[in-house]
Amino acid sequence: MTTRARIRHRWLAMLLVTLMPWGATALAADDARDGRTVANAFGDTRLPATPRRVVTLYQGATDSAVALGLTPVGVVDSWLEPPMYRYLREALAGVEHVGLETQPNLEKVAWLAPDLIMATRFRHERVRPLLEKIAPTVATGSVFDFRASLALLAEATGRKARAQELLQDWDERVADFRRRIKDTLGGAWPQKAAVVRFKSDHVRLYSTGFAGSILDELGFEQPGSVQDQGWGMKLTSEENIPVMNADVIFVLLEPDDPAIAENYRHWTSHPLWQRLDAVQHRRVFEVDAVNWIMGGGILAANAMLDDLYAHYGLNQPRSPMTPGPAISTEAASSNPASCAGKASAMAPARDEVLAAC
Repeated sequence: MTTRARIRHRWLAMLLVTLMPWGATALAADDARDGRTVANAFGDTRLPATPRRVVTLYQGATDSAVALGLTPVGVVDSWLEPPMYRYLREALAGVEHVGLETQPNLEKVAWLAPDLIMATRFRHERVRPLLEKIAPTVATGSVFDFRASLALLAEATGRKARAQELLQDWDERVADFRRRIKDTLGGAWPQKAAVVRFKSDHVRLYSTGFAGSILDELGFEQPGSVQDQGWGMKLTSEENIPVMNADVIFVLLEPDDPAIAENYRHWTSHPLWQRLDAVQHRRVFEVDAVNWIMGGGILAANAMLDDLYAHYGLNQPRSPMTPGPAISTEAASSNPASCAGKASAMAPARDEVLAAC
């Protein structure tokens, strides 16, 4: 074990010992009050009747909190647009930050004295004992399932009616989109869709994760090249370009990174790129990585759906959903972003689980 690892291990052990009396006392008090038990990926968790000081430890939980009208007392930093995604900044102005989703600052979490921590087994299984000593902790199994995140947080905080409204709204939009795109494309529907993210030294072709699950729900199909590839594929050579072949390609970019922009230009100038079906038919669209893979919650999902309505020129039946009124200790509002994107200028004239971040 390295010196750094020993120091971290010793610090965590000290934190655990320090928090044990506090945690035991808090849980005993909860049991004595009119609490509730909520089933989740960490088992059955005893909660106070109405938690009011919530810390969210992954992006989808933070998005879900805002959608439910809840202002957390602590959130993790965003992957892009730090410290928080632009579409959540207004709602979360002044909220404390507790480090990274992959490495939350447990001392800061404890300092905030939460009565509920929203975690995910995918990220936080190893620190679960420490989290549970700080406050009752509930977890989802995945960071990508926005329905599960919304439902669990709603159940834990007594906002199930609001969650049902949000999910009904979503289901209605999905049904409308599926009907409209089928009517518009006719025999050309369903389309095979490739979700591609350019990095500075490689390209990622996604199959599962947040965007993949939503595209699947909307009726899109996956290219055959990624159907049995887990999260997807990491491409390091332009010779791999043909595996991206699809009817439509959605390109995830990070516009503030010159190295990524240069790599994008390099790959898309290759003759093999020009031969892709989506490129030939001008169906390559640049989309917002925050909405498509980073946000992880129902607000981001709706923003992604807004993008798809716009790309296909489909009329929406009404204005996109907005979060409900805040009913926590601080007022919360939201202006969920919808970055509709544009047809790629590169088209011709005619995380280790990489998917997580």
